Amino acid sequence: MATFKGLAMKKIGEIGWVEKEVPKIGPLDAIVRPTCVSPCTSDIHTVWEGAIGERTDMILGHEAVGVVEEVGSEVKMVKPGDKVIVPAITPDWDDEAAQRGYPSQTTEPLGGWKFSNFKDGVFGERFHVNMADANLALMPEGLSDAGATMLVDMWSTGMMGSENADIPLGGSVLVIGIGAVGLSAIAGAKLLGAGRLFAAGTRPISVEVAQKYGATDIINYKEGPIDEQVRELTDGAGVDSVIIAGGNLTNTWGEAIRSAKAGGTVSNVNYLSGADNVAIPREDWGCGMSNINIKNGLCPGGRVRMERLADLALCGRADPELLVTHEFKGLDKVEDALLLMKDKPKDLIKPVVYIDE
Repeated sequence: MATFKGLAMKKIGEIGWVEKEVPKIGPLDAIVRPTCVSPCTSDIHTVWEGAIGERTDMILGHEAVGVVEEVGSEVKMVKPGDKVIVPAITPDWDDEAAQRGYPSQTTEPLGGWKFSNFKDGVFGERFHVNMADANLALMPEGLSDAGATMLVDMWSTGMMGSENADIPLGGSVLVIGIGAVGLSAIAGAKLLGAGRLFAAGTRPISVEVAQKYGATDIINYKEGPIDEQVRELTDGAGVDSVIIAGGNLTNTWGEAIRSAKAGGTVSNVNYLSGADNVAIPREDWGCGMSNINIKNGLCPGGRVRMERLADLALCGRADPELLVTHEFKGLDKVEDALLLMKDKPKDLIKPVVYIDE
């Protein structure tokens, strides 16, 4: 039986290399060999915070592009040798939730998130993709591996935050947290017609990219509560839409709600961990009757989503490679890149690891 190696979560708080059998595929599935991968803050939450519970010898990673190695008998749109963009979320498109318009939640809550959650992820020499025709997008000419890898989760998640935020044309938007997801939310908000666009964060490299993506005002949360600064800058009015892409469970949700206008929307794309409950201030939320709406969702996946995001990049609407600050070469460097993401130095947004084709 053929085997491959990958970087796995051994248990909560521990990672290590493992050897596994190459997965078998069904008639609709594929095996892909990664050529570029990127660790995510979600991997950090999963391993070192136990955010989704114990996982044993589960290969990590859910951001990749690669080359198709094998396909099932009924796969029609991709073939061995094709370069593909692999979305972080690979739903079961025949599931009832997908038919109702929520493919990321197929089979169970967060069920579309399979890599490094329910099954081995992409930080190995091979990985399995379910429903390949619906979940793999052919790599277009003109898009780099690094840029494409930023689409599969960072752009898809951040821009979903903007899509869920009900941004009116010319409306004001606050994005809390300007890591890779928050920056992608800024890019999405601009594309959706935001007028004044506030970005709450402090790291110089992120501030620079936020301004390139369309932020008009930078909020330094170290200088006082975010909501107070937003209210001061808007003459007390607040903003039409708030996107939570970072922060903590103690203060951030209150600051978001206090920043929003009546009828506004708070859209969360932050992977919540570290506590059992979210602190939503009852009175600031109008005892639950303020007409400030709260929305959330899991990163959209699937082939069409990847194709559309690739078109945004290829048409020059925004540059996904602006998120990439560190590059590594070789599968063995995935561990270094993951630990870099855990340490989060000030010059980091996202690392990528190139794996020999």
